[in-house]
Amino acid sequence: MQIVLRAAATALALVLVPPPTGAGARTARLDAVVTPVTAAELGASYRPGCPVPPERLRRITMNHWDLAGEVRRGELIVHQDVVAPLVTVFGKAFAARFPIRRMRPVIEYGASDPASMAADNTSAFNCRSVTGDATRLSQHAHGDAVDINPLENPYVDRKGTVHPPDGVPFLDRGRAVPGMILPGDVLTTAFEAIGWQWGGRWSSAPDFQHFSANGR
Repeated sequence: MQIVLRAAATALALVLVPPPTGAGARTARLDAVVTPVTAAELGASYRPGCPVPPERLRRITMNHWDLAGEVRRGELIVHQDVVAPLVTVFGKAFAARFPIRRMRPVIEYGASDPASMAADNTSAFNCRSVTGDATRLSQHAHGDAVDINPLENPYVDRKGTVHPPDGVPFLDRGRAVPGMILPGDVLTTAFEAIGWQWGGRWSSAPDFQHFSANGR
């Protein structure tokens, strides 16, 4: 993997650029730029007392293919310790042209997980409770979990509620549709290679959109 330093805003940013491969490689690149974030930029997605302070979070700005086959610029906010492995994962997804509808920080949805899921938004850090269980803190509050294409990859909580509600038709995992995550595909294998686990394998409450470093 090529490592480059690039000026981003007023700070010097670390850029991790996996070599392009596959169709369109000569013109399209992941072009991942990593920069710090502030508490002000995190807005309601952060509050004092959260497990990870803003200074230990990073913004990854990178390209992705959308569902129409166009290259879009997206952002993920994650813990600084998982930047390199996640760039590797999304580099493989980009090379394989795995489609991601949109990739925006949850603050653009008022830090509302339901609103972000309803928009089929791929996101990472959000200091919030587990969807469907307000008694437990989500792994997203630690910055080492990612939800990808929530509509095509819904979460079924322990009460049987589907999140987002419009994801019900996609509970049929026997039909492959663009953006759907399936066993053995580029995403599940790429995350497995970095030691992350997929919530789609949970038997009691499958979370097809969810990948995390510790399997929670």
